[in-house]
Amino acid sequence: MKILLVDDAKSVQMVMTSRLASYGYEVLHAMNGQEALAVFATSAPDLVLMDVEMPVMNGFEATNRIRAFEATQQWAWTPIIFLTSSDTVENLVTAIEAGGDDFMSKFVPEPVLNAKMKAMSRIAALRRSLSAANKKLHDLASLDGLTGLCNRRSMDLRADLLWAQAIEAGRPFGLLMLDIDNFKKYNDHYGHQAGDDALRSVALAIDLVVSQMVGDRILAGAFAARYGGEEFAVVVPDASAQVLDALAQAIVQAVRDLAIVHEKNQAWGIVTLSAGGAQMDTANGAMVSLFRQADARLYQAKQRGRNQAVTLG
Repeated sequence: MKILLVDDAKSVQMVMTSRLASYGYEVLHAMNGQEALAVFATSAPDLVLMDVEMPVMNGFEATNRIRAFEATQQWAWTPIIFLTSSDTVENLVTAIEAGGDDFMSKFVPEPVLNAKMKAMSRIAALRRSLSAANKKLHDLASLDGLTGLCNRRSMDLRADLLWAQAIEAGRPFGLLMLDIDNFKKYNDHYGHQAGDDALRSVALAIDLVVSQMVGDRILAGAFAARYGGEEFAVVVPDASAQVLDALAQAIVQAVRDLAIVHEKNQAWGIVTLSAGGAQMDTANGAMVSLFRQADARLYQAKQRGRNQAVTLG
């Protein structure tokens, strides 16, 4: 268990750290409430032991701010126990109202301290279990079960947020629509299991290209999604028309390089992809128009023979 100990008295820190460490716990330190906020945000402790009276920011204010910070995160609630030498009714009420969970004397007897920490360890284990379960539920709700890419609902939510940010910053916005060529013929000829395998392979190829360009700082914030069936989308905020075209060409090539046999794909003989892309000034357009334009260019790529990208008008 990771414990954040917040106390401005070095003697208290030394004694309490020694006692907690003897039980096998990791102890982090902060000298006041302001330091506690910074350590809490970066280290995600399992438990906070908080002094009340401290310079710069007292324990009650720090607890209020920690609770406010937690409300903005996908973190489980973190227990906060106040350390004090004056167990008054007034302090107990103030502590609970500030978001604290318990009161404990700085000079608590060893058996009581040990028992409380065991109880907190059980809570910490439960929190970790709940966090893992919540993450799994989040993934199930936001990821496509077959390909592991963002699903349509998640894509729409993220795209809306990125579009709003682009408007605020006065930046352009790009989109690619991608479709596997003659995929129905592939399914009919090779079977649906082979079709699922092909979808997974193509999705991975798309994601690798996007991730590589994001990692190389050519793109920022771009992500791939399964739009539906054999159709995919790549949301590309703040990219030039040239970069958008380079991304589309790289994805088409990456799918071609998979060399998945597809006898029914006309002259190509392998699984190929067609792509249509569009870029728009967010100040003078709407996202629905961006999708329509990208889809129209995807249709152009199909009409021109497939296995290619059309992003420039």
